[in-house]
Amino acid sequence: MTGRSFVSPELRSAVRGLAEPVASGFGRMGLSPNHLTLIGFGISALAGLAAGLEAWLVAGILVITGGVFDLFDGALARATGRTSSFGALLDSSFDRWGEAVVYAGIATGLAAAGIVGGTALAGLTAGSSFLVSYVRARSEGLGFSPGTGMAAVGLAPREIRLIVVTVGLLVAEPLGGVRLEDGGGWSAGALAIAAMLMLLLVLTTITAIQRMLFSQQQAARLPGAPGGGPQQP
Repeated sequence: MTGRSFVSPELRSAVRGLAEPVASGFGRMGLSPNHLTLIGFGISALAGLAAGLEAWLVAGILVITGGVFDLFDGALARATGRTSSFGALLDSSFDRWGEAVVYAGIATGLAAAGIVGGTALAGLTAGSSFLVSYVRARSEGLGFSPGTGMAAVGLAPREIRLIVVTVGLLVAEPLGGVRLEDGGGWSAGALAIAAMLMLLLVLTTITAIQRMLFSQQQAARLPGAPGGGPQQP
């Protein structure tokens, strides 16, 4: 149950290496890593707005653009030696905020199309997605997983979630858009969005459990580490 991610540490490192020349170019333009973090969030916010306005194809393009852009802030920080704890906090916080805006936009677009049941699914998926990041942060805060590559544990880290969301949004319009059919059924595009959300809900739930079990295994191996009693938040 504590399986590795579809995104291996080697692949993640290789992609980061490819991002560094582009990030350095942004640095020469006078942009700092924090500037790039804020720009990436802005792109995610536009994606959420597009989804809320039922511009599903545009939303998909913006989601993947924001996801790619998110590589550059960390790459620039490493290339210029400007890594900092605050920068890491800002990056993680705006990543979660951007993810929340995208899910809120999807829920709004589904509601506008009359797909009311899809809005609840979007909310559940958002909560499960945030739990993945929370378990990692809480685990590292408790000292269970520093240096062990928690980001590579579980089926659905951020990169996989971005890909699944992007695919769902991109195919919705070619499948006829997100709407109710004359008989009250969901269009093929609406079903595609629902399938994307359901897949994410399942994958993120499994991932959160995998990371909990990963931390439990570490707790059992480390003398004096908390081993399973309730912890105060």
